[in-house]
Amino acid sequence: MTTQQILAFAVIAAMMTVFIWDRFRYDVVACCALVLAVALGVVPVDRAFSGFSDDIVIIVGSALVVSAGVARSGIVDTAIKKFFPNLNTLHTQLALLMIVVAVLSAFIKNIGALAIMMPVAFQFAKKSGASPSKYLMPMAFSALLGGLMTQIGTSPNIVVSRIREEITGTAFTMFDFTPMGVILAIVGITFLLFFHWLVPSRTKQHNSLEEAVEISNYTSEVTVGPQSTVLERPISELLKLGDGEVIAVAVLRGPSRRTPLPDLVLRENDVVLLEGPSAALDRVVSAGKLQLSGKPLDGKGKADADIISIEAIISQESPLRGLSAKELALSYTRGVNLLAISRHGERLKQRLGSLTLMAGDVLVLQGSRKIMPGIMQDFALLPLAQREVLLGTRRRAVIPLIILALAMAATALGLAPVPVAFFAAALGMVVFRAIPLADIYKSVDGPILVMLAALIPVSDSLRTTGGSELIAGWLGNAAAMLPAWGALALILITAMAVTPFLNNAATVLVMGPIAASFATNLGFKPEAFLMAVAIGAGCDFLTPVGHQCNTLVFGPGGYKFSDYPRLGLPLSLLIIIVSIPALLYIWPVG
Repeated sequence: MTTQQILAFAVIAAMMTVFIWDRFRYDVVACCALVLAVALGVVPVDRAFSGFSDDIVIIVGSALVVSAGVARSGIVDTAIKKFFPNLNTLHTQLALLMIVVAVLSAFIKNIGALAIMMPVAFQFAKKSGASPSKYLMPMAFSALLGGLMTQIGTSPNIVVSRIREEITGTAFTMFDFTPMGVILAIVGITFLLFFHWLVPSRTKQHNSLEEAVEISNYTSEVTVGPQSTVLERPISELLKLGDGEVIAVAVLRGPSRRTPLPDLVLRENDVVLLEGPSAALDRVVSAGKLQLSGKPLDGKGKADADIISIEAIISQESPLRGLSAKELALSYTRGVNLLAISRHGERLKQRLGSLTLMAGDVLVLQGSRKIMPGIMQDFALLPLAQREVLLGTRRRAVIPLIILALAMAATALGLAPVPVAFFAAALGMVVFRAIPLADIYKSVDGPILVMLAALIPVSDSLRTTGGSELIAGWLGNAAAMLPAWGALALILITAMAVTPFLNNAATVLVMGPIAASFATNLGFKPEAFLMAVAIGAGCDFLTPVGHQCNTLVFGPGGYKFSDYPRLGLPLSLLIIIVSIPALLYIWPVG
């Protein structure tokens, strides 16, 4: 071994040790490893920041924006309630998510399939009361397993097909991967379904201030209109839209006040006082096609994206104290709607217009983005952690799915590479106002992208210093003395071990020719060995950095680096145990 190779191995080993130790934040560890590698000369100075332009960083960042756009559209909530209204247990929800992600991953890019279903996972987690971490890592692993089923499902399959064509003159076809892929997907998903408890319950590690502030008892006033989905339906069906988080305080029908019994049938023009978190109220209003209090503000040429809803606290100096919304007539005098009110320790039973406002009340105000700062200043209102809310904002339900479908079609048909297609999809979410400009950078998980960008040149040092060729030489010597199943297992295990440090496509490029070469030297057919390389490169379950699917769920799931091998190591062992006899049966080496 050369000095540079020793240093490259040492830097990566030290970095992995600190990751597993988990005393420092992952992006700081990755940046320290990068600086150390540059200082030791393992990473050239002119390549130190090459990771920031790497395709993986673009793909992960864009996928987070696309996923946020799909979540914001509200179409996820509608689909869940329509097609899976009774999935309330973690096991049934997780089974559905993993199967759908795996099937989608066989035909579209697996990170795209994962991005589509992540918002569903968050809704299921809220519905069942479980942590999102219980869903996201099994879903990411299912996406990797699903990608094994077809030639286009994952990059290693495409690369290994090309290598076979160069060696034998015949490439693997689209469904040559299917028998092995289906076996591994079934075995893997079954394992994940019964052993998901190995993943600890986590919360997002780096919550922003606005995520930490939670108002749970807003009172809002809605009107049942002629287009409402709950018109002539019992009020219990309205409350189901809130997944148990919303209660009805009263129903006002003309001059009379009705008790909101579950079987009370809602009529046109009924006014319902609802109480619950703003996000749950938003789901009820959107799914029920209800009208919030106030007058429409998206007329007079204003763009929909210009209308926002924001939470604000009435200060002691506010001129709103002691007045009611009716007296203020904010909708007509200032172009602002009062959508909801929260008062600590008190259930509000009056109509919003007649309620006398007090210092400490939290209001949800709707208005133009341009005038809201002036409103806050004039009325001495304090913004709640600078947070905007969805209640009362207009979403475009179908556009995000169309954008995502176009991106997936472009990659499947070879019209655009994955990073370009995903970047265009993220841009489309902004251009077509599926996600406001102010929310874009909230959707992108900065620490994750910095970690990736710093790790890429460090990991690539194995290749640039000749470390990967050194590993290949060791493999060749070891495999020469092994039986067919032993040589196959060695190739598969090595590919799994190397993938976190080279990306999966690079692993196939390095390992594929080596596997085919010593298969030939040992008198074996190369197909099983090439398949073993593809499986090993496509099954990185041990780290959050070896595959972009694992990275995508790292931040949202609140995972620690050491959480991945807790579930991933036994799954990897199971994949190895199942793969070897299956490969020898499906692709005989003799």
